[in-house]
Amino acid sequence: MSNSAPVSRRWFVAGDLNGFFGLVVDNLSILGFIAMALVGIFGMPADVVYGRMFPGTALGVLVGNLIYTEMARRLAARTGRDDVTAMPLGLDAPTSIGMALLVLGPAFAGFRQAGMGEAAAANATWQLGMASLMVMGVLKFVLSFAGEAVTRLVPRGGLLGSIAGIALVLMGFLPLVEALRSPVVGFVTLGLLLYVLVAKGRLPVKLPGVFVAFVFGTALYYGLGALGLGAPGFQWPQATALTVAFPWPSLGFVEGLPYTVPYLPLLLPFGLLMVVGGINVSESARAAGDDYRTRDILLTEALSTLVAGLCGGVAQTTPYIGQPAYKHMGARSGYTLLTGLFIGIGGMLGLVSGLVQWLPLAVLAPIIVYVALDIATQAFHATPPKHTTAMVLGFLPSVAYMLSIKVGNPAWIAPEHFAQLMQAGDSHGLPEMAIIVTLGNGFIITAMIWISAVAAMIDGRLLRASGFLLAGAALALFGIIHSVHPHGGIYLPWTLEGLPRQIAWQFVGAYLALAALLAALSLQREPVPSPVP
Repeated sequence: MSNSAPVSRRWFVAGDLNGFFGLVVDNLSILGFIAMALVGIFGMPADVVYGRMFPGTALGVLVGNLIYTEMARRLAARTGRDDVTAMPLGLDAPTSIGMALLVLGPAFAGFRQAGMGEAAAANATWQLGMASLMVMGVLKFVLSFAGEAVTRLVPRGGLLGSIAGIALVLMGFLPLVEALRSPVVGFVTLGLLLYVLVAKGRLPVKLPGVFVAFVFGTALYYGLGALGLGAPGFQWPQATALTVAFPWPSLGFVEGLPYTVPYLPLLLPFGLLMVVGGINVSESARAAGDDYRTRDILLTEALSTLVAGLCGGVAQTTPYIGQPAYKHMGARSGYTLLTGLFIGIGGMLGLVSGLVQWLPLAVLAPIIVYVALDIATQAFHATPPKHTTAMVLGFLPSVAYMLSIKVGNPAWIAPEHFAQLMQAGDSHGLPEMAIIVTLGNGFIITAMIWISAVAAMIDGRLLRASGFLLAGAALALFGIIHSVHPHGGIYLPWTLEGLPRQIAWQFVGAYLALAALLAALSLQREPVPSPVP
């Protein structure tokens, strides 16, 4: 019989309030950016975003946080400790923003260009979002049992570098442009975030820095607008009544599954990265003293994503890397319970949608910019120094994808002129615009392959590098990477004709040629020493 005194496990402690503010703001900022991107940038009907997409997305946050809360309380009971901190769960920033900017928004625009009415295009986009979550959720569930094998195969730089490229180019640059469309608000909010989060500056109030920046930036935006000093186009949001929208299970995702095929080069890496992230955060929590079983963390992440997708959600959930930070705040298990209830029930009752509609993009975008900087910084810290050059190389396909997004925008370049640029070659080689688009398609997987191959070269494992390049050739053959279709669709290689066929085989040949060269170099008996600089 144990002589230890029973531990009092209270549902809430004072530190849970700080943890609650931090976790809620993270989730609200991501929801807000999704809404601003889909409604504000791509013109999707607000009722579809707030009434169909948000409730299911919020339900995933509720389910995951409830499970993590129970896991923390069980760990506390098993160990007899009263300082166990729950794993924080929320919407994943890179993939949620990627879903809005790279999948849902472009899909809605494509449906409209194909002749669908606004309502039909919005419904098809919603079904695509649901199906995308189901695809990623199934992948995460399967990889929950093999995730560590993936991390052994692909070097850390390949996994983190591919997401860091998204962070800098798509999550950093594009939101920065949006923030500076209201320069005073956007620049001041970003500066305040950098002051409290990077410079670790002190504030006159004892509140989480992100929450203070959130409130201050919003007050500044509406204050300047009321005085007539805001950026052009300022307008007060329309007051909307709170509407109840329960996220009932739906088979609508089945109709959306065919729409996911062109986006698989994005969706599959999104799911893979979350599995790797789940493994990393489990190790982080273990180092902080809370020994959660990695598989349980990953399965919960997969389950909450599947529940969200089944019930209409469009953004996947993930455990956050900051579990030790929440522990240092004094948070235990109450903060995840409060967050889950607030986001989940608030999403069903329309409270979250109402809050999000009042959050200006000039305030939300700087938060996303900070997240982008933090992701890129973590990638450099966590990658072995000798592999950093390889990782930076993996940023370049993201630049190509950003350029293809912008030049492919009909508001910038007329579609017929864009088609001419895709065909306009010269004496220097293939058409430049076609190469930019082809390089950008499948950019996440491309980055993983490039980084992994160069990292293997650096480690002197030339046959391993050759293997990665052969995998790249196989993927390029079917358009999973380097698709010659402007919108990144996959295909059977023998169906291509003309210039697209030529470009596709040139890219496949490039991978095969380099793979063969590295395999030949690996036959050297003694490694050739690098010249002394």
